[in-house]
Amino acid sequence: MKIFTTLYELTLQWSKHRHAEKYLAGLSCAESTFFPIPPDVMLAPMVLSQTDKAWRLALITTVASVVGGVFGYLLGYFAFESWLSPLIVDLGYAQKLALAESWFAQYGVWVVFIAGFSPIPYKIFTVSAGALSMAFFPFLIASAVGRGLRFYLVAAFMKYGGPPMEAKLKDYIEYLGWAVVVLGIVAYLLMR
Repeated sequence: MKIFTTLYELTLQWSKHRHAEKYLAGLSCAESTFFPIPPDVMLAPMVLSQTDKAWRLALITTVASVVGGVFGYLLGYFAFESWLSPLIVDLGYAQKLALAESWFAQYGVWVVFIAGFSPIPYKIFTVSAGALSMAFFPFLIASAVGRGLRFYLVAAFMKYGGPPMEAKLKDYIEYLGWAVVVLGIVAYLLMR
């Protein structure tokens, strides 16, 4: 069963669509607030198919992701007490929220930068930053730098790796996809 190969090929088709940049922006924005699929999965094939637009695509991804992060921040800031906090408690995630709060207290803006750059779900930290009333401009700068570094790095790998990088990606897409699923399950079980 080649689930991830099929998804990868579908994403390659989307990356060539005339509205691909809009789809990329929408995915990037949504992922920073609530959507589970990272924009890298669309950015990488788009850069591979249009290497001359690598930096433009990285910029679109970065800006849209930061805009989504701002939405997440505002959601946390305005809706945390009335809507999100009771939901978090009801779902049994109060300990995880306490952990995020302690990370913010200990590391401050660096948590946002690390979440923006790493595969850690950025959306958790955008909403948490707003809920904890983190200073907005440091949040915005850390988000822009973290997300920008990540997406420009992905674009650079795809642009300069070219067809050999695409061949390697195709060869290992199933392994990578299943590895992400397993890591997600393990992370879920550890955080329960």
